[in-house]
Amino acid sequence: QVQLVESGGGSVQAGGSLRLSCVASGNIDSSYGWYCMAWFRQAPGKEREVVASIYRGGDTTYYVDSVKGRFTASQDNAKDTLFLQMSDLKPEDIAVYYCATRLRWGLPSVCSSGSNYDYWGQGTQVTVSS
Repeated sequence: QVQLVESGGGSVQAGGSLRLSCVASGNIDSSYGWYCMAWFRQAPGKEREVVASIYRGGDTTYYVDSVKGRFTASQDNAKDTLFLQMSDLKPEDIAVYYCATRLRWGLPSVCSSGSNYDYWGQGTQVTVSS
């Protein structure tokens, strides 16, 4: 019942920047309508990994070590759009990036695993040339 639409992917040179957007549509309560929102990525031949996740209960954001200091996840005021500002991009960031959301409340740890998410976007390709 929830649709996620991603945009902003593309090709950049190493050291460049991109801003990804993910718009969630549907009748979502802005205060309690979602529990986790996250960006995941999957590089060719590798498993999907979480890049950044937002836990609504504590209004906290988690980043994987490899992107700390370079990537920033944020939301708009209505909390129906998720952004990922990516700076100082590296070839190791090449992947298909997905946004995802979990609507059901639970323990904070559920936000760290992709298997716990309810809805996924179609993915957007990020390519970095060296």
